[in-house]
Amino acid sequence: MNVPTLGKRILAQRLRNQKLVSSRLPDSAAVVAWMGAVQAQDYAGAKWALALRSPALSDAAIDMEFDEGRILRTHVMRPTWHFVAPADIRWMLALTSARVQRISATYYRNVGLDAATFARSRRVLERMLRGGRQLTRRELAAALGDARIDVNGLRLGFLMMHAELEGVVCSGARQGKQFTYALLDERVPPAPTLSRDEALAELTRRFFTSHGPATVRDYAWWSGLTMRDARAGIDSIAPALTHETADGLTYWFVSTRGTALPSSPLVYLLPNYDELGIAYQDRTVAPALPRPARITARDEGLHLLWIDGQFVGRWKRKHKPNQVILEIQPFRRLTRTEHRAIEGQVARYGGFIGLPAELLIADC
Repeated sequence: MNVPTLGKRILAQRLRNQKLVSSRLPDSAAVVAWMGAVQAQDYAGAKWALALRSPALSDAAIDMEFDEGRILRTHVMRPTWHFVAPADIRWMLALTSARVQRISATYYRNVGLDAATFARSRRVLERMLRGGRQLTRRELAAALGDARIDVNGLRLGFLMMHAELEGVVCSGARQGKQFTYALLDERVPPAPTLSRDEALAELTRRFFTSHGPATVRDYAWWSGLTMRDARAGIDSIAPALTHETADGLTYWFVSTRGTALPSSPLVYLLPNYDELGIAYQDRTVAPALPRPARITARDEGLHLLWIDGQFVGRWKRKHKPNQVILEIQPFRRLTRTEHRAIEGQVARYGGFIGLPAELLIADC
């Protein structure tokens, strides 16, 4: 690889810390708890992200854990969905939700949502979900409409996000392919309360253990915290952290053994919003996040082919009744060894969803 020595070391440590190599995590609950949170607005893609970090996981097994409430999917840290562990959801919301609500306030006002409307909506949601009921968004929209609360356009999404950030609701078990909501206090067992300082230290430890080496700006972006809070979090656990500086940037991490890169070519079919890409704002030194000319901001929502620290193509899946086809559009010509490595990852994806998988490579 044509990667500077420090860049290689950063990449090797990230792959190990993100459990993309040498993982012994047994299930999706363990992966989510280790990572702290996993971005999950695309449920299918986020499940594959979990499976990349726990080789024995299947799509069906993750669905079962999700329906049992062993992992939750809710808005936390930033104004988007994440998988989080039930034991972590309350202290994470207490630490980060107020800032997300402030950031979202303009959007709320633009669609005519105010404190009175949120309060009325909360009463309806609590009444409809009380007693362990789990209802779809459509069912809750009907109840809100009956209460003369306008749910047209973006209003329904913002009403539900606000309720998630306030700790009123979280994900319930799916009904077929439909997601449901449940009351958080009924869905999630009680957990020890953390002070704000304790929560900040824990989130900081979780991020740099699972995502390091990373910069303070990376952490502020990932967590949704202010730079001031991000720096305070680092200060609070400084004795547990190691750091290296290059080109004026400081990379913080928890020291680990065995930081050599696996043999080349190392290939991943990364899902959209995978933590290996989405968690890092800085892209100047570490090779995990280069931005080739053919990758635009729009492509960050796509599935990407990752080889030896570079994004070198896009991929998409097409399901058939008894087969899945993975079509790859490379940005450059692939070598024979890269092709064979990709075939191995395609077979792994087929095993994950329980269907034979066929590889189709488009012309570059």
